[in-house]
Amino acid sequence: MTQPQPLFRHLLLIDTERYSDRDDVQQAYLRRMLFGIVDRVLMSAGADQSLCRRADRGDAVMELIDPAVPLTDLLRALLRDAPAELHAVNRLAAGSAQIRLRAVLATGYVHIDEFDGWVGTDLNNACRLLDGDPLRAALRERPDDYALCVSESVHSGIIAHGHLGIPKDDFHRITIPSKNGPLPAWLHGPVPTSASTPAPAASAPPTSRPAAPNPASPTGLDFRGTNHGVVANRVEGSITFGGRDGRA
Repeated sequence: MTQPQPLFRHLLLIDTERYSDRDDVQQAYLRRMLFGIVDRVLMSAGADQSLCRRADRGDAVMELIDPAVPLTDLLRALLRDAPAELHAVNRLAAGSAQIRLRAVLATGYVHIDEFDGWVGTDLNNACRLLDGDPLRAALRERPDDYALCVSESVHSGIIAHGHLGIPKDDFHRITIPSKNGPLPAWLHGPVPTSASTPAPAASAPPTSRPAAPNPASPTGLDFRGTNHGVVANRVEGSITFGGRDGRA
């Protein structure tokens, strides 16, 4: 069997906030809105269906985008057109049908197997950015309906160089905890307060105190050895005094 070759792709992941809190009718509506928004954003970036491969995740979509689509065009569409599309949809929707989205843009290599499954560490890391607490908290704390996070590779390759329409100062470094270690990423817009609050300092270990002296025995016996039998204020059986055996 021929092993599938890894393909280099732009990775776009978009997820709907609080999808499972809605009933079936509302979920069906949100899915239509999600797919429509994603399609229009991709088209504005010049990424038609022939250049994209989509995985439907119910409340989310994952797109593998051919690198023939300039990453700068994709970023501009995510920064400009995605918020505009969301605003246009939500301004006509009832409160129960409002849609709010988290988005991640990354790059990397992905295997597509014979079952149409997608395999790759870069894709796994992009999913961890999408599900990470910092991005969730950012959307939760913002009055608008959209939060975007990009991978380290997208930032270092594109954003850090100040391309037209991609303001690098609007992106802030964050760290996403994961079971395989912390993942660096860059969040567009302000860092949520829950992610920027420093962790409390570790409490100092308790200071050891010298042992309190043994109270004087009422019988005048200073016992410091091993007791093999104390019954009603008298000592019975063998005891040890500083290593010597004796009897009471």
